Order: sequence, then C-alpha cells, then structure tokens
Amino acid sequence: MESHLNSFDIDAPRWDQTTFMGRLKHFFNITDPRTIFASEQMLDWAKIMVENSRRGTVPPGTNLEQLLYAKKLYDSAFHPDTGEKMNLIGRMSFQLPGGMALTGCLLHFHRTLPAVVFWQWVNQSFNALVNYTNRNAASPISVRQMAVAYVTATSTALGTALGLTLYTKKAPRLVARWIPFAAVAAANCVNIPMMRQQELINGIVVTDADSRELGQSRRAAAVGISQVVISRITMAAPGMILLPILMQRLERLDFMKKIQVLHAPLQVLLAGGFLVVMVPVACALFPQRCEMLVSHLEDELQEAVRAKRGDITFVYFNKGL
Repeated sequence: MESHLNSFDIDAPRWDQTTFMGRLKHFFNITDPRTIFASEQMLDWAKIMVENSRRGTVPPGTNLEQLLYAKKLYDSAFHPDTGEKMNLIGRMSFQLPGGMALTGCLLHFHRTLPAVVFWQWVNQSFNALVNYTNRNAASPISVRQMAVAYVTATSTALGTALGLTLYTKKAPRLVARWIPFAAVAAANCVNIPMMRQQELINGIVVTDADSRELGQSRRAAAVGISQVVISRITMAAPGMILLPILMQRLERLDFMKKIQVLHAPLQVLLAGGFLVVMVPVACALFPQRCEMLVSHLEDELQEAVRAKRGDITFVYFNKGL
C-alpha cells in the first residue's frame, strides 16, 4: 500500500474541475466548516503528510483515507501560494459560521441607523479579513493599500445602506429588509478589486497548459477578480433576498409574535441553511484555473506568448477565491 501511495499525486483534483458538479464536490469538501475545529496539531500533521506525499515518502502504515483527509485539512487551512497557515476567520471554511451570524444580524438589526452602521462595519471588517487571507500572494499589498481598501469598502457599504434606509423610509417594510443585500453587493464591488489592486496594476501570471509561465496579464486579473466579485454576491444573494420574504411571512403567525426575542437567532440559523449550500455553489461557479484566449490578452503579451509557444489558443491563470 505504501509504495502505491508514494506515487499518488496528492495535488491532483479528486473530481473533474472542468465541470460544475466536479467543482461543487471539491468545494463542499474544502469549505466543510467542521475543519475549523481541527487542532493546531492536526493541521501541522496534515501539512507534514501532504509534504511527504509530494516527496513520495508516505509514512509506513498510512492508508488512502488518511492521506485524503490530510489533504482536506491542508486545503482548508493553508494558503495555496505560500503554504502558510491562514488565520481562522479568513478561511473559506469559516464562511458558514461567520457568514450566517453576520447575515442574520444584518437582516434583523436594520431598523435603526446606529444598528445599520455597526453591523455594516462589522461585516466589512470580516470581508476585508477574508479578502486579505485569500489574496494572491504573488501580488503583495501594502498596509496603506489595505487600509484604503478597507475604508473605501466600509464607506461604500455604509453610504449605500444609510442612503437607501433614508430614501425608503416610506417604502414597504420588505424593501427595507433588502437594503443590507444592496449594501453588501455594492461593497463587494469595491472591496475585492481594491484589496487585489496590485493584480490589476501589475497583472497576474498566465501559463500554458503545462503550467509554464508566459508572462503577466492585467486583463486576466480583471477577469479573475470580476468572477470572484460575482461569486461573493451570488453567495450572499439567496439568503439576503429570500430570507426577508420568509421572515416577513413567519412574523405574521401568532406564535412568532410571542417569541420576538428569538427572531434574531432564528434568522441566524436560517441564514446558515442558505450558506451551507451557497458557499460551495458560489465558489464552484467558475473554474479555479481559468482559461483565456490568447487573442484577448494585451497586444504585447500576445506577441511574447506566440514567440515562446507558437500558435497556442489559450492561456491559463489562477483567479483566486
């Protein structure tokens, strides 16, 4: 068994990443919120196992299930570029508990301006940490740039939420319940591009089908970041759009009127029900390894690619999360 596992490609995807279902299975695996309870010792063990497997030196007595579990823990907790352990709150596996708490609170505490300000600030602080944690490590960002991204995204969310709250004071209550989603969507359109601005300025690495580096493309960076923005908005949309409708109907029931103190916890739990599905679904919308027509690259990069690899049709790049 060990000799077989020594030749096992630990980095090869378990499921076909060119199909949506294959990507969905992959992200259900690595965004599993149970992995956040893994101890530091378990995570260190997982890293050692993965590194040993890459060297073809799997410890005697190891079975395939142990190796796959180690890879699951490794993918959930370590940065794919640097191999460094990511902070707990910024991991994609923390999106379910973190996102459900924030979504529930954003939707419940939307009636007063102080509550709107506080929860939008908390949410954008969480998002900024997630975006920083999952950044492309090949494009470092300075403390000043991070601060500008954070302040701009928070200001955008607050401006959208407060503006719409004041503008829709006489609108139906359901409209007011949708304001948090508008603010979150607007902030995502600002936060992610600004947190990854170095990619837009300097470009990201594009490769051929065999992962040989061909150059850096700003257009590829724009495509990748746009896809991440769409994914993040999609992740939040069902819960933040459908949950207000559901809560409005539930609140009309007599027994719900008697337990108003439980409305906020209920919204948190229901938000978790949406996110347990939507986190992997949103991550799986687009391939992690994107392909792009050479003809869509910058003119000078097209010439460089053709000089290196002839008339290839596609280049590939990592879009990030």
